Amino acid sequence: MRPSEVDGLSDSPLMWIADRPPAVFVQGQGSWLTDREGKNYLDFIQGWAVNCLGHSHPAMVKAISEQAGRLINASPAFFTDGLLKLAGKIVSHSAMDKVFFTNSGAEANEGAIKLARKWGQIHRSGAREIITMHHSFHGRTLATMSASGKPQWTTLFEPKVPDFIKVPLNDIAALRAALTERTVAVMLEPIQGEAGVIPATREYLVALRELTRREQILLILDEIQTGMGRTGTLFAYEEAGIEPDIMTLGKGIGGGFPLGALTAREAVCCFEKGDQGGTFNGNALAMAAGLAVFEIVSQREFLEGVQKKGEYLRARLEEISSRTGQNRVRGKGLLLAMGLGSDEGTRIVEKAFERGLLLNSPRPDTLRFMPALTVSEEEIDRMIGILEEILT
Repeated sequence: MRPSEVDGLSDSPLMWIADRPPAVFVQGQGSWLTDREGKNYLDFIQGWAVNCLGHSHPAMVKAISEQAGRLINASPAFFTDGLLKLAGKIVSHSAMDKVFFTNSGAEANEGAIKLARKWGQIHRSGAREIITMHHSFHGRTLATMSASGKPQWTTLFEPKVPDFIKVPLNDIAALRAALTERTVAVMLEPIQGEAGVIPATREYLVALRELTRREQILLILDEIQTGMGRTGTLFAYEEAGIEPDIMTLGKGIGGGFPLGALTAREAVCCFEKGDQGGTFNGNALAMAAGLAVFEIVSQREFLEGVQKKGEYLRARLEEISSRTGQNRVRGKGLLLAMGLGSDEGTRIVEKAFERGLLLNSPRPDTLRFMPALTVSEEEIDRMIGILEEILT
């Protein structure tokens, strides 16, 4: 329903772009949100996997508050202490050599597309085609929408940015057949989140890495939803035992603060002066938030905890799926989905909201679960209890 139809929000000045439920949130703590009427909601969306430490984590509150009193933005034309520190953290914990900070995941993916095409101009005789996957999601800029494989976007905002070739995920033969002398890169998500949590198999990722190396083209991994511990390792590519040429980060890297990152191997970095930039990129406040998140999420004990809680959530979802006649559970770590036996996703989300539970249905036959990485087993049990009431 549009804002004009929602009680108490009839005079909203917001442009309508989505159906928002009739609640106005004023406070958040950990896995919980509170609306202005005082009602509490258990949040298993967390800003679409953004709030990796939950709402208002003390370490983030402290870091942002203290940084705001010192320096907010010195312009991306200068070095700042936090800029160097966070870039160093990412490089030391990944297979990447260089970092360019952005304000969102979409902007990071936009930068990855630019970087790949610039590399193609220099090293592959102007090759510029990028192979992406059906049902993929890479952002909402015009270029990242063009790269995405969402069927609903096929004719939206035409004309699109050209030279994105779509193939099915986990089909190496189809990808091989799509390769031409114009191909510069392959771009994909290790797990397709918006498509309903569809993983790229380990075998596919290994074969893809071998193929791209043999053909001397780039492998771009969009880790915006899977990165920063969401799947139980700091980056999802680690689980397949491969290393990309370019990796993009967003969502969890800022823990709720707008932040993204374009990262790449040094051999791929070919931007020249003036090729890339951004007014707010790498600002001191964002760097403080990112450092607070990284210090916690990169700890081995923390990641082991994510793995344990992911296994617990999966087991509980499989139990309820079996008891209520739903379909299989898929995903990794704390990015999971449960297939439904019918196209009741939207109705279930609405019923859950009424009961104080925030869920997401990326497809009519799917529920997606993206709790804070700090979620407790007790909170998982509470979510399962509410969900089972609805399903039965």
